[in-house]
Amino acid sequence: MKIKLTSVYVDDQEKALRFYTEVLGFVKKADFSQGPFRWLTVASAEEPDGMELQLALNNNPAAKSYQEAIFQQGQPAANFFTDAIEADHERMKASGAEFTMPVTDVKYAKIATLNDTCGNLIQITQLAHWQG
Repeated sequence: MKIKLTSVYVDDQEKALRFYTEVLGFVKKADFSQGPFRWLTVASAEEPDGMELQLALNNNPAAKSYQEAIFQQGQPAANFFTDAIEADHERMKASGAEFTMPVTDVKYAKIATLNDTCGNLIQITQLAHWQG
């Protein structure tokens, strides 16, 4: 069994596609519509055939309440990993990303949080390398 897909709710799929590709650096994987429904996914440019992230339009009142509550609490909706958090932070800032928490050292990692402009906070993490 594998994890192949996860979703993040967004309030605007076009705006989300721009953010997740132009700011985070992901690549568009699938984009098709059937009636009012649009299936839109992105993947890591480093692993384009790996895990996909669905950018799901949040038109569900229950999901919208949850999304707003975790955003207000400062809780990230997703966490992405990098081996170069400082460089990624600078690249994303240059692309206009709004960081709600700059790169911060925590136990065994460095983390930063940014607003995806579509209703979510996103955390990026670089794990510490240590001798075991």
